[in-house]
Amino acid sequence: MMIHVSIIGATGYTGVELVRLLGLRKDVVLDHLTSRTYAGQKIQEVFPHLYGSIDHTCEEMDLEQVTADSDVIFVALPHGHALPIAKKAKEKGKKVIDLGADFRLKDTAVYEEWYKVAHTEPGLLEEAVYGLPEWNREAIKDADIIANPGCFVTSILLGLMPLMKKGLVVPGSVICDSKSGTSGAGRSEKVDNLFTEVESSFKAYGVAHHRHTPEIEQLLTEMSGTETLIQFTPHLVPMSRGILSTIYADVTGGHSAEAIHAIFEEAYAAETFVQVLPAGMWPMTKSVRGTNVCQIGVTVDPRTGKVIIVSVIDNLMKGAAGQAVQNMNLLFGLDETTGLNTIGLFP
Repeated sequence: MMIHVSIIGATGYTGVELVRLLGLRKDVVLDHLTSRTYAGQKIQEVFPHLYGSIDHTCEEMDLEQVTADSDVIFVALPHGHALPIAKKAKEKGKKVIDLGADFRLKDTAVYEEWYKVAHTEPGLLEEAVYGLPEWNREAIKDADIIANPGCFVTSILLGLMPLMKKGLVVPGSVICDSKSGTSGAGRSEKVDNLFTEVESSFKAYGVAHHRHTPEIEQLLTEMSGTETLIQFTPHLVPMSRGILSTIYADVTGGHSAEAIHAIFEEAYAAETFVQVLPAGMWPMTKSVRGTNVCQIGVTVDPRTGKVIIVSVIDNLMKGAAGQAVQNMNLLFGLDETTGLNTIGLFP
């Protein structure tokens, strides 16, 4: 089976990561790589790491042509831009994987409050499936529109899911402290992302109002069956890629560190892309660089009784393009690890 793929926004960090993952697969044909900025240029000239491997020319988006030629369309654009693409793809019976925020939040009023744009396709929103395979695998297989999760969100949901599903987290007690590399902010020109701004520095941003907050709360509420609010603070650190989330929560029942660790091991025993590290071993971002893996360390502080979870991912892989390819594999009945079995880059 050959899968015809188009990538809308192929020259952003997430888009070019999709190109890297899919460009050499024997079961994938890259039909269209769209880019407003680099239309008419060879993608290997824009990104020399692709030189000699992927020779496609970037093009302006022709939505009629893209939807006619593609089996699945990856949308790697800012919020608001996936809506007309998904509408046209739906009309032509094609699949869409949106790596932006347009289909993540089920309440249009919440979306409009946090993203400051109108949601024009509430009907499609009802059909969209949240693309966290470890949570929603069976629904993903039959989806037409997949909402690929946010990068911070993925690290936090995977870190909390085993406890939330068992109802062991005290509502309102969750604090998520996350650090991200600069690629999480995208490839557009921003003063805050200049080398001289981020080098030798470390800062919090989006304090008490980051747009991933309602997405995290929505999924944690679904997992636990209880309305869940969190305190979430992201930070920017001077590295190109990676996310580390340290999560604190009160748990019910006075569980020991050994008992909590066993719950995580059981929850993820069959998951290729989630690795629960041995007790006393803590994950670091470099261990998962270039992979679709989430590594988790967990313990309970005996003094405070709080569970402490450390979760790491590569924000461009499990946090974006890698997870999107994992979702594509599920959509087309493939082993979900296809094209994603890699060992992390070190050092």
